[in-house]
Amino acid sequence: MNITVIGAGNMGGALIHGWAKKGVCLTIADKNEALLAQFKEKYSDITTTTDNVAAVKDADIVIIVVKPWLMPVILDEIKPALDFSRQIIVSDAANYTTEKLQKQLGQAGQYCYVIPNIAAEYGASMSFIAKGKDTTEASLAQVKALYDLCGDTLVVAENLVGPGMMMASCGIAYVMRYVRAQMQGGCEMGFYPEQAKQIALQTMQGAVSLLKETGWHPEVAIDKVTTPGGVTIKGLNELDHAGFTSAVIRSLKAGLK
Repeated sequence: MNITVIGAGNMGGALIHGWAKKGVCLTIADKNEALLAQFKEKYSDITTTTDNVAAVKDADIVIIVVKPWLMPVILDEIKPALDFSRQIIVSDAANYTTEKLQKQLGQAGQYCYVIPNIAAEYGASMSFIAKGKDTTEASLAQVKALYDLCGDTLVVAENLVGPGMMMASCGIAYVMRYVRAQMQGGCEMGFYPEQAKQIALQTMQGAVSLLKETGWHPEVAIDKVTTPGGVTIKGLNELDHAGFTSAVIRSLKAGLK
């Protein structure tokens, strides 16, 4: 299967790295020749080009990973070269849905809307996939299998891709902010920054592993480290006093307004 990725920036680049490591047959298109050269140097088997039209001609799946405002320009450019009878067109641009794809391209087709996150480079993305009204289950399965190579995937109704983006794509930045805050607290209590970083990351890894392995609700795990009158409950109560839960929920909903 031939995969074309248009856009090799932060998100496109993360996907390219993730797929290239898995041996996916890739063509990548970007106007930045220096960036393309870096990918070609690292992955000799991929094809690189600055010509978007040439990039899509032999593709089975065309994935467009650019800023939303660039989507109409890219779609108008590649439209004459697309084969709607066989190709799957995927938008990885925020809020550029399958309906927008069809409207811009002017005809029915096999469209998907996917939002991954930058952990795709390391096989740890959380990706949300929605199919267009004319997209077959077989085509959806092909797209899902591709993104499965870069981490976990969830097939959802298209109106849930946005909330998923806030939780996992934008949300990865919110998690980073918590890690930074924990590091700052560690430094204030006497640890060197790198030590504080090690502690924060391993603690987060431990929490994730515990929940995945046991299937517990987070509150079940919390109860196991929270004793009456102990230090954990004092810290948890401070988080509640500061509005921690409310702040997290508000941050997730902010981008949907």
